[in-house]
Amino acid sequence: MGASRKLQGEIDRVLKKVQEGVDVFDSIWNKVYDTENANQKEKFEADLKKEIKKLQRYRDQIKTWIQSSEIKDKKALLDARKLIEREMERFKVCEKETKTKAFSKEGLGQQPKTDPREKAKGETRDWLNNMVIFECLHDILALLHQILAAGTLLSGITILTKEKAS
Repeated sequence: MGASRKLQGEIDRVLKKVQEGVDVFDSIWNKVYDTENANQKEKFEADLKKEIKKLQRYRDQIKTWIQSSEIKDKKALLDARKLIEREMERFKVCEKETKTKAFSKEGLGQQPKTDPREKAKGETRDWLNNMVIFECLHDILALLHQILAAGTLLSGITILTKEKAS
């Protein structure tokens, strides 16, 4: 019974470290994609690689426990393994982006990278332009209604003056 309790304590410790590792990975991930400086980006990518290596070691340990017959409730272990594997996929995407040379076939085929702030500015600019166009169209329609109403009024006056003249 004591060995089982000791094993469960070790599992709980590793699951906690996995969650902390995933949080650190997310933090570094955001830094990689938020920075403009190439040197900082390389440093953060190296940190990301170190963190994913730690998570992979935890994943190997978790796989061993999942295969063990001593552990009955494996849901938390399976969830942690899936979480690590999801982060591994994210890292693979980042690694592929960084290893792609700018003038290779793949690099030339990619869409140009835009700064998230510039993208947000562009979207805001487009929205404002659309709002200005919408307001102009609204004003033009209001003027058109006024002109049509005045035209109807004028045609009514013209008919009345013709009737009085006759």
